[in-house]
Amino acid sequence: MSTVDPRALFTFSYGLYVIGTSWDGKMNAQAADAVMQLSGDPVCIAVCLNKNNYTTELLTESKKFSVSVFSEDVSLPFIGIFGFKSGREHDKFSKCAYRMTELGLPIVTEHTVAAVEAEVIATADVITHKLYIGEVKSASLLTEGKPLTYADYHNLKKGKSPAGAPTVIFNKI
Repeated sequence: MSTVDPRALFTFSYGLYVIGTSWDGKMNAQAADAVMQLSGDPVCIAVCLNKNNYTTELLTESKKFSVSVFSEDVSLPFIGIFGFKSGREHDKFSKCAYRMTELGLPIVTEHTVAAVEAEVIATADVITHKLYIGEVKSASLLTEGKPLTYADYHNLKKGKSPAGAPTVIFNKI
């Protein structure tokens, strides 16, 4: 039998991001920490989302996604727009500044240091989550600010992970 000490996992370096997508006239976005660059030529990134999320539903259909990188100055209430309410019942974009990309994806422009958009080239089932691998089609620096790390979200802002997040075990620390 193995034991998992969440403090060991908390040493991993994460950021905090908004993953957006749109499909059939609907758009949604959610906060996520599971984003990483996989390759350099072509540039590919991966995002991992809970299978039950509305963003996952739309992304599976659209096969494209955006990543907005939260800045260090972002407030907990602003993060909460994307992290604790479903887009099935709430229009998250009515509460923030954003722009649409050439691929028709929403990019959050408020409290964000960078934005990326990608087209899905592969997916994988990860038990409760779905991993999307995307080829980056555009990336831009929006400000010179510092990105928010997931450790700072927990340690400085005292933020918690929602029930479906892969990092929900950090709430016990």
